[in-house]
Amino acid sequence: MEVSDIMTTIRQRKGLKVTEVAEDHLSQKKNVKSDGRVPSGGKLWKRFSLIVGGIVAVSLGLLTSVYVATLHENDLWFSNIKEVEREISFRTECGLYYSYYKQMLQAPSIRQGLHDLVHDNKTESLRTINILERMNVYQEVFLSILYKILPVQRYLEPVYFYIYTLFGLQALYVIALYITSWLLSGTWLSGLLAAFWYIINRIDTTRVEFTIPLRENWALPFFAVQIAAITYLLRPHLQPLHERLTLLVVFLSTFLFSLTWQFNQFMMLIQALVLFILDSLDMLPTAKVMMLYIIQVTALLLVCILQFFNSMILGSLAISFNVSVLLARTIQRNLKTGGLLNRLGKLFLHVLLVLCLTLLVNNFIKKILNLESDEHIFKFLKAKFGFGSTSGSANVQPIDKMEKCTVALKPGAAYNLIHTVLFGCLALSTMRMKYLWTSHMCVFASFGLCSTEVWGFILKSVHLDTPQRICVIKYLVPIATLLYLSHKFWPGMMDELSELREFYDPDTVELMNWIKSNTPETAAFAGSMQLLAGVKLCTGRILTNHPHYEDKSLRERTKQVYQIYAKRSPEEVYRTLRSFGTDYVILEDSICYERRHSRGCRLRDLLDIANGHIMDGVGDNEPNLKPSAYPRFSSTVSSTNNSRDVRPSCHLCF
Repeated sequence: MEVSDIMTTIRQRKGLKVTEVAEDHLSQKKNVKSDGRVPSGGKLWKRFSLIVGGIVAVSLGLLTSVYVATLHENDLWFSNIKEVEREISFRTECGLYYSYYKQMLQAPSIRQGLHDLVHDNKTESLRTINILERMNVYQEVFLSILYKILPVQRYLEPVYFYIYTLFGLQALYVIALYITSWLLSGTWLSGLLAAFWYIINRIDTTRVEFTIPLRENWALPFFAVQIAAITYLLRPHLQPLHERLTLLVVFLSTFLFSLTWQFNQFMMLIQALVLFILDSLDMLPTAKVMMLYIIQVTALLLVCILQFFNSMILGSLAISFNVSVLLARTIQRNLKTGGLLNRLGKLFLHVLLVLCLTLLVNNFIKKILNLESDEHIFKFLKAKFGFGSTSGSANVQPIDKMEKCTVALKPGAAYNLIHTVLFGCLALSTMRMKYLWTSHMCVFASFGLCSTEVWGFILKSVHLDTPQRICVIKYLVPIATLLYLSHKFWPGMMDELSELREFYDPDTVELMNWIKSNTPETAAFAGSMQLLAGVKLCTGRILTNHPHYEDKSLRERTKQVYQIYAKRSPEEVYRTLRSFGTDYVILEDSICYERRHSRGCRLRDLLDIANGHIMDGVGDNEPNLKPSAYPRFSSTVSSTNNSRDVRPSCHLCF
């Protein structure tokens, strides 16, 4: 079959960058009378479909919020447990983030609360750090202020105001995914299918019901709104007012996404790469792409200012890449003119120029700022994932006046396709990033089932394509799929909602109560990062280290604190801990005697290798590893007189 048979025909005038999708053009012609007016019946049906689709979108979003809130309540019996148990349920870094919400609420005034965050001396012992600069906690600040000024204290406890806000954002998330799929396919049935897939694949699409305060649960709904707005922006023939309003939505959602997640720069970089690839292949209008670059840079710089000129944002590849593309565009203005070889040469030089400028700008910024906060992320990616050259190449044809050319995808579909592919690569490298990819897979898969172009291609390949058949199959297959999914998954969802559990962790509750009752408020604690976040939230005591890992000095400090699980002398460990102002150290048997992971992957094994010591247990060791002169500190000190067994799996030393 000829390529031209399966591609959508568009028309381009020489010197004028207009992409008209034949499908949309024909549908518009059908609904227009000879005098240029749209038939009233077509208008009414369009409005009716829009209203019904909007009601379905809002209903699904609200149902998703209620669904995850019910799962959270049923899993923990959250309404019936004590306050300390509720706080302990916010595990690891979740507890750290929630502690700043609690701190703002307990402050005598908003000004004092902000001052305490900017001059914090409890999160890291012997240091005064700016929490608003170091961490993305503006959402906790905003929510605490909102709780104070709104008349909701009589009806909602602070913790419920917090978690209901996060569950409410899930409604926004689902609605945004629904709208994106609707925009791509042209039918809200596709949005319904995308939302349904998101819900039934909840384990792989979200973890909000058990890790509520995680930054991704704040950020991803805004990111989904941004993608929906960009998908709409890339449609041809937008009215100027609609385009300006869409750009405003893109900017606000980009800004809120960047403000609420510390990994914003990597998502922005992927998005910029998608725009760059498609613009280089002449699949997107350059003017809109340039506006999106400017929006990205503006949003990131604004977040940088709000985070007191956070160096990690300034030194991000996203800013360097966007600035480099904008600079390269001012140097090379006419990339899409001339013959085939001329255009390929210009494209090669443009890509080379952008890459060189990106490296130069990024290295210059990092040298000036002496930035090393994000080096662990790149080391992790290099160890986990090998980046190679992209696959495929573009056959660019010279365009004469009124000459026809072909494209395979609409701009919005092409943008979402490359987005999904790159997110899939990111998910392969980092498990937590799969939640970003799977939700977009739901959108793109539903678009594929409801796409006129896809079914037209399939039917044309077997010589059965007619407009009537395409229309019938376009609606029949998604409806059949929804009925099948409902039949298969609905009983399981009802069973899941009927399961009742209860939070139960008496050991940790006893530990927190003992700390509050038997230690001074100025005491500093050392231990594992995940447990110390709970110590700060439940007791308000000072920490030596914590789970927020985007700081080099904190990573070095954590490595030193973790020598409590290494083969070190008690005197050496004592000197190290006292250098950080530590008063108490919490030793956990689950770390000291860990058996979940294989030999070589346990924390104590990693410490032994880093210290040049032979690992415990039967197995091979590297030739350069030597026996330690001392037993493991945690095993030794837990049995001495200066240790208090405050819970069966935890020892408190002082």
